[in-house]
Amino acid sequence: MRKKLFSLAIPALFLAAVMVSCKKDKPVTSESNEVATTKDGNQYTLDTLNSKVEWKGYKVFKSESTSHFGTIKFESGDVTVKDGKLESGKFVADMNSLTSVDLKDDAEQLGKLNGHLKSGDFFEVEKFPTASFEVTKVTPATEGDYNTLLDGNLTIKGISKPVQFKANVSVKDGEVSVATEPKDIKREEFGVKFQAPAENGVIKDEVTLQINVKALEKK
Repeated sequence: MRKKLFSLAIPALFLAAVMVSCKKDKPVTSESNEVATTKDGNQYTLDTLNSKVEWKGYKVFKSESTSHFGTIKFESGDVTVKDGKLESGKFVADMNSLTSVDLKDDAEQLGKLNGHLKSGDFFEVEKFPTASFEVTKVTPATEGDYNTLLDGNLTIKGISKPVQFKANVSVKDGEVSVATEPKDIKREEFGVKFQAPAENGVIKDEVTLQINVKALEKK
């Protein structure tokens, strides 16, 4: 049963790993980008009911069907808009909300997987209950399917590192929407190094993250 749990948990954990950090603790390690943005502009508050992180993880020697995917909800966030354009933003994810979508119809396995992901083997949510992404630079993109480049600092398990997302950003009628492209993050760089027995399938270091947020202008 424990091997089966590991088989289920491993990929998912690594995906979710992407968004873990502790809002109470200072980063243990920091290679952060210097913040070039400001909060000089109109203020928007994250719509937490309509914002989420989507994650997906994979095994190296198993079929695609053994991957796991799921979501993480946001606890809070804010966005600044200046001259009709995104100026800055910070999004804080609630790691306790981490869940697997592909197991949603199997309550027993879902509970085991989610519990393992939140344990000391992976994200230590009691110690690191949140993860965050703070935008440090916003650059218009002139080519490709995305209109904006977002440079920022991603913090997971007290470790902060610079990450760039391609994104589609829209500012219209008092609402800001940000939808990033799926981005591979190396989980081990954020201290998520758990490995299961090789016979259960080697887990990829990369986990795929996609951020979708909406923010509403403060009245």
